[in-house]
Amino acid sequence: ALTIDWPAVGRSLAATPGPVLWQAAGLAATSHAVFSCFDLFGRQHTHHGLPVPRVMAVNFVSYAFNLNLGAVVGGVAMRFRLYAQQGLSPGVITQVLALSWLTNWLGYCALGGALFLLAPPPLPAHWALGTLGLRLLGALLLAAAAAYLGLCLRARQRQFTVRGYRLVLPRARMAAVQLVVSAVHWILLGQIVTVLLQDQVPLTTALGVLMVGAIATLVTHVPAGLGVLEAVFVALLSDRVPVPQLLAALLAYRAVYYLAPWALAGGLLLHLE
Repeated sequence: ALTIDWPAVGRSLAATPGPVLWQAAGLAATSHAVFSCFDLFGRQHTHHGLPVPRVMAVNFVSYAFNLNLGAVVGGVAMRFRLYAQQGLSPGVITQVLALSWLTNWLGYCALGGALFLLAPPPLPAHWALGTLGLRLLGALLLAAAAAYLGLCLRARQRQFTVRGYRLVLPRARMAAVQLVVSAVHWILLGQIVTVLLQDQVPLTTALGVLMVGAIATLVTHVPAGLGVLEAVFVALLSDRVPVPQLLAALLAYRAVYYLAPWALAGGLLLHLE
C-alpha cells in the first residue's frame, strides 16, 4: 500500500465519466435483483408461501450485509432472524439457505470452470497454482456442477439429513434454472468491472480475474474481500491497466456494488424489523 500513488488513484476516480458510473450502477442494480431471486428457489421447493416481494427483500438485505460483513453475519444469521420473524421454521430456513448457496456456487462452478479450463486469466509466474493448475481447477469445478445436475436428474435418494436438518434435492428443471440464473449474476459482475475499466480488458478476462478473486476471498475469510480482491486484480492485470486506473475502477466497483446497496439494505432492514 505504501508504493501506491493514491493521489493518482483519486485523479483516475474523479476522471471516470459519469455515464460509465451510471452504467455500472445500473448493472449493479440488475445483478442485485437477479441475486434476490435466489431464495425464490427455496420458496418454490419448500412451498413456504411467503409473498415473493418479501422473500426478495430478505434475500437482498441478507446479501448486502453478507457482502460487507461476511457470510456468517449476512448470509446465515440475518436470514435466520428475518425468516424466523416471518414464521418460517428452522428446517425450512435451512433448505432455503442451502438452495440459495447452491445456486450461487453452481453458476460459479459452471461458468468459472469453463473460463479456467478454456480461457484462463494470465497468472503471474511466481504463483504456485500456475495456468495448468487453474485449468485442472476448472475441470474440477465443471465436474462438480455436472455432478449436482446429475444428482438432481437421476438420484433415487433425494433426501439427506445434515446436522439434524432434512435437505431435499430439487428436480432437474429447477437445477437447470438455478445454473442459468446464477451464471447471469456472475456475468453481470464481470460486466460491471469491464465497464468501470472502460473496456481496457475483455469481459472474459475481467470475469476470470474476478472469479480468481472470489476464491482468494473465500480462502482468506476477509469480510468483503477487502484488499484481497484488489491485490488479485493488481497482480493479474497491472501489465494491461495502470495501477491507479485499476484501483480507481475497483473503488468505484465497491461503491456501486457493496456500499450503495448496503445503505439501501439498512433502511429496508428497519422496515422488515
